[in-house]
Amino acid sequence: MAQDTAYMLTINLLCEGEEVKQMSRSFTDSLQMLSFKEGIVDSLQQEGYFYPEFEIDLEEGGEVQLSLELGDQTRWLALGKGNLEPWLLTKLNFPFHLAEGRPFRFKEWQKLMLDVLEIGQNNGYPFIAVKLDSIEQGENGISAIIDMDKGPFISFDTLKITGNSKTKPIYLAKKLGIIPGEPFSQKKVEDVTKALNNIPYISVVGNSELSFQNEQATVYLPVNDRKVNTLDGIIGLLPNEIEANKWLVTGQFDLQLYNVGGRGRDYLLNWQRLSQYSQNLKVEAKEPFVLGTNLDLSASFNLLKEDTTFLNRDFTLNIGYQISTTVYLSFFGKRQAGDLLAVSAYENASKLPEIADFRYNSYGATFAIHRVDDIIMPKQGWQATSTFGIGNKRILENTGIPPELYQEIEKTSLQYYFQTNAAFYYRWRQNLGLKLGVNAGDMDNSNLLLNDLFRLGGLQSIRGFNENYFYTNRYIYINVEPRFYFGTYSYFLLFTDLGSVENKVGTALQEWPISFGGGLNLETSGGIFKFVYAMGQAGSQPLGFNYSRIHFGFTGRF
Repeated sequence: MAQDTAYMLTINLLCEGEEVKQMSRSFTDSLQMLSFKEGIVDSLQQEGYFYPEFEIDLEEGGEVQLSLELGDQTRWLALGKGNLEPWLLTKLNFPFHLAEGRPFRFKEWQKLMLDVLEIGQNNGYPFIAVKLDSIEQGENGISAIIDMDKGPFISFDTLKITGNSKTKPIYLAKKLGIIPGEPFSQKKVEDVTKALNNIPYISVVGNSELSFQNEQATVYLPVNDRKVNTLDGIIGLLPNEIEANKWLVTGQFDLQLYNVGGRGRDYLLNWQRLSQYSQNLKVEAKEPFVLGTNLDLSASFNLLKEDTTFLNRDFTLNIGYQISTTVYLSFFGKRQAGDLLAVSAYENASKLPEIADFRYNSYGATFAIHRVDDIIMPKQGWQATSTFGIGNKRILENTGIPPELYQEIEKTSLQYYFQTNAAFYYRWRQNLGLKLGVNAGDMDNSNLLLNDLFRLGGLQSIRGFNENYFYTNRYIYINVEPRFYFGTYSYFLLFTDLGSVENKVGTALQEWPISFGGGLNLETSGGIFKFVYAMGQAGSQPLGFNYSRIHFGFTGRF
């Protein structure tokens, strides 16, 4: 009958005959015990104890005594730089002058060699080789110098696209950092797939390939164009209930064009009018690598007309830089303007209304990181974006409001705002996934106005409420969304949105909205259809089927 413990091994580590450490371990057979003993000897040699002496005594009952005399630890007598060149030594930053007297440890020497190889491979020498040379072993130490063979200098050649993508190779080269004429970098080549996954208008259809010829490296990218351009719109003609014998034009129009001309240029146009007096317009354009630099330049214009209450406009100029394949940093300047429309209602007001005319110039930065498997429809990974802006806001006197109402306020004051959002995606099985979103924002000023607050609510934020339902200066909410996938981009979903919304301008200082529901995201040959049924409750909206919302839309792609 087999026994669980056949041998009990006691190990005594000795240094000049004196015990420095003792350990015990049990084994089911002698082969396991001998293998463990050899592993200990190898570990000691890697720590510089090259010639340990051992003695094994087998006692009754399977007791085994292993005595290991460590001997002297080998040390560096000298480690020379050899033919390492100054540019490499600067990047290596290894203290050669402190090597004398240090114990010889194999892992430290191996790390030094690997660092030399990595620096060389990322600076134009992919075939670099390195070894120890002129090795001399003394009585209690070892000396050597480093011998490096750089091999030929290799630079990047023109990038080749092997798929059907019409993207210009020079644009992709700049986006990936693989610029013709620059030194070869193994790290950039290894990061190609990760970088391509963060470009929304192309898809990777195979493995990238690399070839060397005439001291140049050519990268072959099997990428196809994705259908990410969108055109969607609806126009409605309704009898005008306010002006007789006239028609009211309502509707929505969305146009998003990406990678125009194969150069990464993006254009966006969105117009929406759901009633006679309310409409919004957004126009945006982006030009990458402007004037041959690594900087992106983008500009946007937004207009919001809220019934007969106020009119907001803002213009933003943005300069961005791709720090790495997954990290993007941009700086912006923004000019915002708000004007009061219904002036007659405040002619006899006794205090300044919540809505007023203002001008706000702000400057700030946006930091974005994307580490997901698919930038358009991620299923695994995480992404986050944070924006901070600060500037002076100036309140203008409106001639339709009594001038004495402006006397007690600070007309010019400092205002800041901060917004951040993060999304985490998990995929357990082929069909089961989860999206967890966290969003927060804060705005502060001594004279906050209703018409310059954040706007929340709707399909892209807190579902179960109308679009832009909440006015808020401080908010936080989370989205929990389990998904069941039945296609690449098709899935059923359940969701819960929980949040806290503060508005110190209005009468409802703080609300705690909650919503839940379910829906469908369906991929079709012409685009994506999304349907969500949601029920929401907040301080100003009770929970009930008559208050439920249906969010749906179809985004055509070409």
